[in-house]
Amino acid sequence: MNAVIDTTNGSLYWPIDDEAGHVPYGVFTDARIYEVEQERIFRGDNWSFVGLTAELPDPGDFKATYIGDTPVIVTRDREGGINVMTNRCAHRGALVCRSARGNIDELECVYHQWKYDMQGKLIGVPFRRGLGGRGGMPEGFRMEQHGLDRLRVDTVGHLIFATFSDKVEPLRDYLGAVIVNHIERICHSPIRVLGDERQLVQGNWKLYAENTRDPYHASLLHLFHTTFGLYRSTQKGGSWMDDKKRHTVLTASQGTDEGKMEGYDGLRTFNAEFTLKDPSLLAGRKEFDDGVTLVILTTFPNLVLQQIANTLAVRQTVTKGPGQFELVWTQFGYEDDDEEMQKIRNKQGNLIGPAGLISMEDGEAVEIVHEAIIRDQEEASYIGMGGGKAEDTEHLVTESAVIGFWQYYRETMQVDAGAS
Repeated sequence: MNAVIDTTNGSLYWPIDDEAGHVPYGVFTDARIYEVEQERIFRGDNWSFVGLTAELPDPGDFKATYIGDTPVIVTRDREGGINVMTNRCAHRGALVCRSARGNIDELECVYHQWKYDMQGKLIGVPFRRGLGGRGGMPEGFRMEQHGLDRLRVDTVGHLIFATFSDKVEPLRDYLGAVIVNHIERICHSPIRVLGDERQLVQGNWKLYAENTRDPYHASLLHLFHTTFGLYRSTQKGGSWMDDKKRHTVLTASQGTDEGKMEGYDGLRTFNAEFTLKDPSLLAGRKEFDDGVTLVILTTFPNLVLQQIANTLAVRQTVTKGPGQFELVWTQFGYEDDDEEMQKIRNKQGNLIGPAGLISMEDGEAVEIVHEAIIRDQEEASYIGMGGGKAEDTEHLVTESAVIGFWQYYRETMQVDAGAS
């Protein structure tokens, strides 16, 4: 039941077509499939997250990042506008921006010192007219024809998105009302960046996309979540998607299970013998009137926006090949946080990130799956918890959003069912 790319027309064959969510392991490991993903997903008709507006507060600020494995530059220009451009010189294709972030007057390629303004327009070419009457660019050379390739850009709730596509719908329509409402709930006022963490994971990026759409695993994999009650499957919560099933928001509310531990007897991840030497780690404050204490919001293809207790963060997936991706965590608070809340956010920041008391297991989960399936591409996973259908739920024992992810993936990858 291996997934296969037909090299004659680029079709992806997916041998099983059912509602239960059989996913051929080859889709995680085949280098040809990875290449088609770069074209149809990351450079196709989708919006990708590239940063926070708070990362670019001043004119001249820039950030170098990626969409899939394509390097891009995000800038704040002199007029205050946000721009996204490919990080590739129009001359010989070198990286223009080699620093992760900073503030500069203009972008300059180190190779031959071609210069661009913060909107990507070419403004300088050394020896353009030659030296001493010799050399120089051809008579028909036009500066305006050799700028950096610009992408469409838009923002929602201080989150910056970009796309290579001129066909994909406007960003708010792409995200849908459910997702936009939850983004604006978290990003309801100006934000302050607290810091970044980077994690290199030895596995396929789609395994993490599954993980972050799966509320079912969270109280089984994460001992800290379950033991200390931040998240349990017995709590009030649910899973909701946009109309095309590509984006998901998972929510839960701490304390809504009234301490009931139905189904947790004998599970490794509930251990009452574990205690905290510093209980103040969990001594947070109520922030939202709706009582929701956990939100994991995912947008296709590369963003997770999270609220866990008083921690707020975005996670950006950067692909590095079929068997490796980088996860970039950016934690933030609000500009009007008082001193007490700043201390709470900094301390609870230990819950998340590559070594977070909660989230450290997720990267390991991706790696142990990838390691186990690498030589068995003829086999498939089975995803059926919650009924095996991509539908919204008002409970947390479901994989419905994972199935929704694969439905949209198959659509955007132009999958044909049946054996090749």
